Amino acid sequence: MAHPVTEEQVLNALKTVKDPDLHRDIVSLGFVKDLKIENGTVCFNFELTTPACPVKDQMKQECEVKIRQLPGVSKVEIKMSAQVKGRAGFEKAAVLPGVRNVIAIASGKGGVGKSTVCANLALALASSGAKVGLLDCDIYGPSMPLMFGLVGQQPHVSADQKIIPLDAHGIKLMSIGFLARENSPVIWRGPMVHQILQQFLTRVEWGDLDYLMLDLPPGTGDAQLTLTQSAALSGAVIVTTPQEVSLIDARKGLQMFQKVNVPVLGLIENMSYFSCPDCGKVVDIFRSGGGEKMAKELSVPLLGQIPIDPVVSETGDQGLPIVAAHPDSTTAKIYGIIAGAIAAQMSIANMQSSAGDIDIKWETSKS
Repeated sequence: MAHPVTEEQVLNALKTVKDPDLHRDIVSLGFVKDLKIENGTVCFNFELTTPACPVKDQMKQECEVKIRQLPGVSKVEIKMSAQVKGRAGFEKAAVLPGVRNVIAIASGKGGVGKSTVCANLALALASSGAKVGLLDCDIYGPSMPLMFGLVGQQPHVSADQKIIPLDAHGIKLMSIGFLARENSPVIWRGPMVHQILQQFLTRVEWGDLDYLMLDLPPGTGDAQLTLTQSAALSGAVIVTTPQEVSLIDARKGLQMFQKVNVPVLGLIENMSYFSCPDCGKVVDIFRSGGGEKMAKELSVPLLGQIPIDPVVSETGDQGLPIVAAHPDSTTAKIYGIIAGAIAAQMSIANMQSSAGDIDIKWETSKS
């Protein structure tokens, strides 16, 4: 008669399952919670560092296989959950308390589709189960009201004079476009831009968020400096296109974050290629390989490559970004993969800051 499986045996089996991003086993990382064994049934809670973990299904399956190999095990029940790790002291931070991670989406120059990328990444993170906010930091050219179909709407102000962000597909959203009159340009000098951005950081009731995405204006000017100095950024992502003129400016943006000690989570190459819907031929309209080459040169991950897809602009103009409008499309799935990669790199950065023995390996990846 076989002896019943023990907790020690189960934990030893689970110690052979490693998180491929953090390069440590899931037991030492504290991912295994509430382990129970009863009549041959092994059940536990697998608590991830983000619901957008790109390898959660792979790790769950590996756990099941390893435990079922143990004598005396008849059934395995694994409940997947997530507790998003955050920046140090986020609960009591003077700016953005309750926001675990503040991620800047930036570009060195305009015209690379950064705002479209930011909107779809926010939606992809939210669809994974994360609590997400999006702050449109482009004071002179806000685009989020149009992209989310909220043109003409205004946020409410609470009794304690807090601005309540608008809700868009489960995302908390704030933009100067909700406050300025439609078709009226914002003509402000630098100090005014600084002041309104400070209000967005301190007066908006963001509440409890896993990720606050900041859609930065292009360049390395006043707005970028205000946000890097005031928002306690957890990380930054650089959006570029493959051609050299875009890459030159992307390098400047990346180096700006490095100089102010903001972790660069990686690089996204937008408009990487066009796949003909009729013949399937792939055309590199803006050359190819630039993002991958730059990522290797600067030792940051290439988080993904997004194709040119006419549906992206169509859905954005209609106020319903492609991740929300066509979640099963190839482009939407690519956004989901990149969102998972960003979440993974953010977890790595947070674990690295709290535990010096994490073996971080930056690797360039392709979607």
